Amino acid sequence: MHIELVVAKLVTMALGFLIAYQAYKGYAEYDSEPMLFVAIGFLLISFGAVLEGVLFEVVGLSLFQAGTIQTGVVALGMLSVLYSLYGIGIDGDES
Repeated sequence: MHIELVVAKLVTMALGFLIAYQAYKGYAEYDSEPMLFVAIGFLLISFGAVLEGVLFEVVGLSLFQAGTIQTGVVALGMLSVLYSLYGIGIDGDES
């Protein structure tokens, strides 16, 4: 295991979780649905930052399998952020 890579991945995940927390606070304080999707997106992207290594090193999946799952999780996170920018609001009007 490469300790430098693990530390870098954990720092990346922590920064993403901090962004997600701030976005969630914006959602809660201003009832802003787009901020909720930003928070969800950054949670998924941040989790994806370490997921491949965990699936490969701990679970024992092949690098291809772990990378495929990680890519899917990050893509879902990006779709959530994209939805926050272009999505349809609750009342049916475009945001």
